[in-house]
Amino acid sequence: MLLKDFYTLDGELIRFSREQASRFAKEVAGDFNPIHDVDAKRFCVPGDLLFSVMLDRHGLSQHMKATFVGMITEASAVATNVCSKEICLSSEDKPCVEATRSGDITTESAKIEQFVAAYVAYSGESFPTLLVPLMRKEGVMINPQRPMVMYTDMSVQLDTLEFTTLTIKPAASSFDVQGKRGNVTLGFEFFDGAKKVGSGQKCMVLSGLREFDEAAMYDVINSYNAKRYEAA
Repeated sequence: MLLKDFYTLDGELIRFSREQASRFAKEVAGDFNPIHDVDAKRFCVPGDLLFSVMLDRHGLSQHMKATFVGMITEASAVATNVCSKEICLSSEDKPCVEATRSGDITTESAKIEQFVAAYVAYSGESFPTLLVPLMRKEGVMINPQRPMVMYTDMSVQLDTLEFTTLTIKPAASSFDVQGKRGNVTLGFEFFDGAKKVGSGQKCMVLSGLREFDEAAMYDVINSYNAKRYEAA
């Protein structure tokens, strides 16, 4: 995987085609959310691609938190503002990703791409692998006709950047339901071989919640998996 295949530089600006963004979602992240389809009416670039490009351009830090504050499309030109502890991606002066960082930094492409491959593959499993058991446990689910899941932020803490074979395993997760909205935190841990070398979490907001319906959720999962198998 070469991250530079998934974005284009226009001077100092970063641009994404629908094909680049959709291919990243499906081939790298395993994310088949219809808003990332090439022909989607309300298309948006995956947040994990924006974060990955940030790392490709400015390095991977031991400690990072990225907050996703705006969506962009193929028509967006993305600018970067960088200082020692903060990075901001913005389009037309409106922020889309804001990140803080500390600790050591590596700009080694092989390490960054290994980190990206591990993280986005985990992140792409949010639905159905990670979210459905949480929804079932709380007795609520997203609207099958209009699923509203917003990726709000993620954070990572790495003990070292001297890893050779980075993998991720799920850790403790939570779902705080408040009426028709819920806040989900998905925990995970990084391993280099058998040794734990870090941890992190991915946070999302789910809206339009309703009572959990096993049959309806079964149909949603089947429809999602059908898109996955089509692309395989």
